[in-house]
Amino acid sequence: MDYTILGRTGLRVSVAGLGCGGPSRLGLKQNGEKAAVALVRQAMDLGVSFLDTAEWYGTEPVVGAAIAEVPRDRLIISTKKTIPPLDHPDIEGEIRKSFEQSLKQLRTDYVDVYHVHGVFPGQYRDVKERLLPGFLKLRRQGKIRSIGITERFPDDPTHKVLLQALEDNCWDVVMIGFNFLNPCARNVFRLTQTQGVGVINMYAVRRGLSQPARWKAICADLAKNGIAAAQSLNSDDPLDFLVHDGGASTVPEAAYRFCRHEPGVHVVLTGTGNPDHLKANVEAITKPPLPEAVSKRLAEIFGNVDWVSGN
Repeated sequence: MDYTILGRTGLRVSVAGLGCGGPSRLGLKQNGEKAAVALVRQAMDLGVSFLDTAEWYGTEPVVGAAIAEVPRDRLIISTKKTIPPLDHPDIEGEIRKSFEQSLKQLRTDYVDVYHVHGVFPGQYRDVKERLLPGFLKLRRQGKIRSIGITERFPDDPTHKVLLQALEDNCWDVVMIGFNFLNPCARNVFRLTQTQGVGVINMYAVRRGLSQPARWKAICADLAKNGIAAAQSLNSDDPLDFLVHDGGASTVPEAAYRFCRHEPGVHVVLTGTGNPDHLKANVEAITKPPLPEAVSKRLAEIFGNVDWVSGN
């Protein structure tokens, strides 16, 4: 496992992070809590120190059970607060109550990164004015070490929320959707690198790059929209060049390697309920960059795409 510093937070993090949400939720519903706890422990055995969960996911208790016997200073725990209704009469009290519940479920007395979860375009100003003060108070009290904000990538594929948030320079960490199908987050990375903001990469794979039918449909849509490089792809297997040109053994592996070596990305999240997939995904994130020829072809096909999420 490789490790890096999460921007200005100073936190030392594994470059592979375990995402405890997404479609899989650690396989909690399919396989049960015992298997989900074992999966988190497997990730830690593989060197993963960054664990990302959320109030909304329902996996905070799983993480708490998995880390109960692990020295706390070996882990970076990230969780998130769901945005309360804007007419909530006591936003600060709601934040405090939810946060204390998260601490209880996580079996810890502090959180390394506490995010506002899934901000839609148009919500940012209210989030900053009503939620940020409560987060800042928790940080002053030493209960959280860093403050983060996450976007709704499928609803905000051009990253309007994070571009707006970075104008204020009050967030320590951002969680952003980025993959080779839509690399326009590079506009955000230029700002995060300048400001020293930590970057957590979500949507590196998701369904769009784990299911052949999905990526075939996406590539076909790009061809219909007049992207010349997409029109030249093999319609039966449009991403075959990722493997056949010596780039990777699978499309998901190529996707993880693409994100891992992007300047400005600190942690690439991977989420699954399958132990074999977890091992393969972590191994992919720790592999070298894709060959230059493969990266160049990806740029030709997808470099100007800003409307796909890959969900």
